[in-house]
Amino acid sequence: MKNIVLASTSTLFGENYLAYLKPVIQELFEGIDEIIFVPFARPGGISHDEYTAKAAGAFKEYGIGVKGLHTFSNPAEAIQYAKGFFTGGGNTFLLVKQLHELNLMQPLKKAVENGTPYMGASAGSNIGGMNMKTTNDMPIVYPPDFSTMGLVPFNLNPHYLDPNPELKHNGETRETRIKEFHTQNNIPVVGLREGNWIRVKGTIITTEGSCDTRIFEQGKEAYELPAGTVLSF
Repeated sequence: MKNIVLASTSTLFGENYLAYLKPVIQELFEGIDEIIFVPFARPGGISHDEYTAKAAGAFKEYGIGVKGLHTFSNPAEAIQYAKGFFTGGGNTFLLVKQLHELNLMQPLKKAVENGTPYMGASAGSNIGGMNMKTTNDMPIVYPPDFSTMGLVPFNLNPHYLDPNPELKHNGETRETRIKEFHTQNNIPVVGLREGNWIRVKGTIITTEGSCDTRIFEQGKEAYELPAGTVLSF
């Protein structure tokens, strides 16, 4: 049974790392004493070790040990026997490139689909969708493939922002970019505002968090769903 959390962000403004997800983490990883952290997105260019240490510090509160995927001599085997996963945010292009080049995207997908608990934040949530084409990140590297794990039948847009009429800016909004995506693709897109996440338990997918979740489908007006709504396209 799938057991997945795909969160918009790891840190809400003014809060500590992963603080708003505390009850979610406790439920998702209940009874688990060690997880594998996927540090490949490297926010701000920090090292894999530094990023893993940051995650380990947050999970220590729950009595959960953290090992970086980069530290294993055989990462595919480590994925196969892992008790749980957390993939942090950063640059989705870099994360996807590394997972494909190391041939780890499919092993990770298989493990999660077989029931190993998985939590993603930002870029780590993007790879739960059908592909990474609705990421907000700069293309600092060129992945061999834009496809991701397809754990849910839609794409995500983490850190989704609504237009701010007080901001005197004539540039593109997030909604504009997603509409552009839908001129070429028919995959639904879930706009995750800060403080929101997607929860997957088996075949049931729900919107969760402190705000409504904005949904985009090709050929339809965007619409809002409150927390606790079952997603079905």
